[in-house]
Amino acid sequence: MTKIAPFGAWESPITADVIVAGTIGLVATTFNEQDIYWLEARPQEQGRNVLMRRTRDGQIIEVTPAPFNIRTRVHEYGGGAFLVNQGNIFFVNYSDQCIYHQTLDGQPKRLTIESERRYADLILDSQRNRLICVREDHQTKEPENSLVAVDLTTGEVTTLVSGADFYAAPRLNPEGTQLVWLSWNHPNMPWDHTELWLGNLNREGNFQDLHKIAGNTTESICQPEWSPQGTLYFVSDRANWWNLYRLNPNGEIECVWEMDAEFAYPHWIFGISLYSFASETEIISAYTQQGRWYLAYLNTQNRQFIPLDLLYSEIYSVQVQQQRALLIAASFSQANAIIELDWREKTSTIIRKSSQIQIPSDYLSVPEALAFPTANGLTAYAWYYPPHNPDYQAPSGSLPPLIVKSHGGPTAPASASLSLKTQYWTSRGFAVLDVNYGGSTGYGRDYRQRLVQQWGVVDVDDCVNGAKYLVQQQKVDPQRLAITGGSAGGYTTLAALTFRDTFKAGASYYGVSDLEALAQDTHKFESRYLDGLIGPYPEAKAIYVERSPINFTEQLNCPVIFLQGLEDRVVPPNQTEKMVKALEAKGIPVTYIAFPGEQHGFRIAANIKTALESELAFYRNVFN
Repeated sequence: MTKIAPFGAWESPITADVIVAGTIGLVATTFNEQDIYWLEARPQEQGRNVLMRRTRDGQIIEVTPAPFNIRTRVHEYGGGAFLVNQGNIFFVNYSDQCIYHQTLDGQPKRLTIESERRYADLILDSQRNRLICVREDHQTKEPENSLVAVDLTTGEVTTLVSGADFYAAPRLNPEGTQLVWLSWNHPNMPWDHTELWLGNLNREGNFQDLHKIAGNTTESICQPEWSPQGTLYFVSDRANWWNLYRLNPNGEIECVWEMDAEFAYPHWIFGISLYSFASETEIISAYTQQGRWYLAYLNTQNRQFIPLDLLYSEIYSVQVQQQRALLIAASFSQANAIIELDWREKTSTIIRKSSQIQIPSDYLSVPEALAFPTANGLTAYAWYYPPHNPDYQAPSGSLPPLIVKSHGGPTAPASASLSLKTQYWTSRGFAVLDVNYGGSTGYGRDYRQRLVQQWGVVDVDDCVNGAKYLVQQQKVDPQRLAITGGSAGGYTTLAALTFRDTFKAGASYYGVSDLEALAQDTHKFESRYLDGLIGPYPEAKAIYVERSPINFTEQLNCPVIFLQGLEDRVVPPNQTEKMVKALEAKGIPVTYIAFPGEQHGFRIAANIKTALESELAFYRNVFN
């Protein structure tokens, strides 16, 4: 029998214990011969990343023994931390950032010496018995990035290319005679401007010549790959959308398939793969339109583009081996899973689920895609999740509290996949609005550029106007509006609470409060990020001051909960601690929870549980 209870007070089977129990992160996948390999992150093992293997007969084996943790800290966000080739595994171990070699029947053996150097984006140069990868050298005050070769016999490391501030995506052609890579320099981020370079290699593996293939000042290039017969493909936003291009035999760049869609994610991590070759002329690719991801078959010979009718709304990785495709994907009702797809026969098998928890579908809130008016006559986008629980009904005439989610990045898009954390709220009677504010990826370069020197303005406008839109539609209670976000989303949260009066409460997960401090105290990858988001520092010092919540705490007059990892190098703990002290001094209700051992984003199960339950208790207290 349905119970009558206020919105926000419902009981739910989707508990914090359920969310963290048996939940794993699915990080990356690859084919090797007939076997499938993937990297999974385990909150129950302090966030350890483990390489797994499924053999051709269906047996699942844990490859890397404890305490090895496959995770690189290049750019702090990592990615591209392992490589599998014919039973040989190469990986970066988190604790020492060394490269290790392991055979399927052996133990890992260290290949590189312990030092202040980190490695990522590993590829194999089998002709020369070496790895090629990105190295980040922390032996100097300002880390130095380069492309290097690592000898598989001696572990000796040789620099191939240096001089740019950043490198990514080294890719060797099938003959082993040409290497391509991406590079970029401060103050650009890789979604602003990158260059695609090519070098011809001699027999010894040294460069005979180097030249730039593509990359103008308003172009972001990513995901370079070689076709099986050696044609170079890459993704570029030179025509506003991240579309697929190739270098034709005449040395000219041509668009493979032009459409108002994006075939890429922003390069926050190494090793992103969203298209892969089934043959010389056949590509299986993921793409996104209006915030939702799809999969398609692309024939480059007869120019066919055929969407594959799948239920997935989010696709994070695509690997292809002839008829087999390996996806990390999710849907509105299914959490992340590794799926093996026969793309010709349209059949699929789930290899690994990120969660073994079976939540009845009638407890799940299905998101609605929203487009709503925002500042300057523009349109912004969001996913709206109405409150939903089959066991409860709210009193007649009442409206639910709203939690506006401000994603991180700030380029990272709001996901359309099943998130039990979102369902945690909706099944308790909260509405959730997950905003893809101006600056988010997935809507073209022009939409992304809305945030240029407008961080703290455009994102706040869009979150505020999204909440107001739902109020106008009489879907939420205007007196119970909250905003939450992590990292860059934490900054948007604090800015919205400080400079606007729309929200009555907020939750900041490792959020930025002092833009000046962030500009002076963060890691290399993001050390000039604010040049584009705010303006060059110190030339634009006045803007940094006027957009920093820490300088205007007298304007923040509602309760806030802060959650912070104490080993965070991206947004250091002092960003949170200064804000907490200032609000406590003026008598604002503040909750501060610090997590020893956590970095940027929480990986330990007990801490994830504590954070969720604390945020719920906070809202229930604030909203009675």
